[in-house]
Amino acid sequence: MQLRHRNLWNRVARVAVVAALGATAAVASPAHAAEAGDFYDTPASMPPNNGDIIRSEAFTFYLDPLKTLRAPATAYRIMYRSTDRAGTPIAVTGSVLIPTAQWKGSGPRPLVAYAVGTQGLGDQCAPSRQLAAGSEYEGVFISGLLARGYAVVVTDYQGLGTEGVHTYMSREVTGRAVLDSIRAAQRLSPAELPAAGPVAITGYSQGGQAAAAAAELAASYAPELNLKGVVAGAVPADLARVAENLDGSLYFAFLGYAVAGLAASYNIDISHYLNARGEQVLADLEGQCTPESLLKYPFVRSSTLTRDGRPVTDYLDAEPFKSVLAEQVIGADGRRPNVPTLVTHSTLDDVIPYEVGKAMAKRWCGSGAKVRFSANLAPTHVGGALASYPESFAFLEARFAGLPAASNCWLL
Repeated sequence: MQLRHRNLWNRVARVAVVAALGATAAVASPAHAAEAGDFYDTPASMPPNNGDIIRSEAFTFYLDPLKTLRAPATAYRIMYRSTDRAGTPIAVTGSVLIPTAQWKGSGPRPLVAYAVGTQGLGDQCAPSRQLAAGSEYEGVFISGLLARGYAVVVTDYQGLGTEGVHTYMSREVTGRAVLDSIRAAQRLSPAELPAAGPVAITGYSQGGQAAAAAAELAASYAPELNLKGVVAGAVPADLARVAENLDGSLYFAFLGYAVAGLAASYNIDISHYLNARGEQVLADLEGQCTPESLLKYPFVRSSTLTRDGRPVTDYLDAEPFKSVLAEQVIGADGRRPNVPTLVTHSTLDDVIPYEVGKAMAKRWCGSGAKVRFSANLAPTHVGGALASYPESFAFLEARFAGLPAASNCWLL
């Protein structure tokens, strides 16, 4: 079994590293938006319950843009019901992936909700579209889960593929989308996943925030789920602090995504704050995927985009932005996971400051959560992701095996 896992990893690792570094700029091509036809159209009516399937269809999950390497899974594209930040029912799309190999562990096959990192804001960036196109940069890590026999569900989040702007960095709606994707996977008949089966959640960067938000919400929003553990890597747990790091950096686009996503989630008209160039940049970002945005808008300073020449960070202490950002803080107001949680972060992360992730873990520990905080020395944000995955896999395997989870809160 271990040899098979290693062989699969070696076959696709180079593809994933190239994609993770943004070499697959082709994902930004508008041509991808039409691949799934009418599947992503808004439904005429909604089913009664969150997690209910609206529609589904089979597709092929490829690990490379040339479509020469198929992932070891039967793949289904799904649309399911969730709720937005205000509690209004919404349609969200995603993917359910069932390993072609039989599950050889004890009990039913485990299900892992994989929350992807930053994809961009354009509809063509939806993970369900990129998995089919072979351009999903996290495809190799998803394949690592499949190789271990786990079923995987990947949400597209609100507004990626479906109508509206993707509500990037909106904590509550993102957590709900993840939890409802688990419900949807369990209700997809061909997947044959029992409602009471073991589940876990994992994600890095934006996906780390989504995993962390879902972990905090699970006990109240989806108490019926048999959640065994959560892995949250490089979590942007305090957006005000992250904004300071992103403004003027290589990753300015992520700050633009957050401005657009939170404005959409909270119905804030930000045109009053932007000059003509600012409006154009934001409009561009709303139609792009991550590689294109990083290449087009590196090192931009937000002060060049506002009407009064102030940087975005100067607005964050005043309303409505102050309250909006306060609601996104992971671990605030006593919110915490009720299951064992692994938090990973590189001390050399150049996107999400290490102190942000560590402070979140300390807040969780202070509220009584069982947390293992794991630091690594891998350079850059991408490097931190690559370094964290072996420990993440081991953590999930231990949770599904029913082994006790160790906490190191006493070290923080």
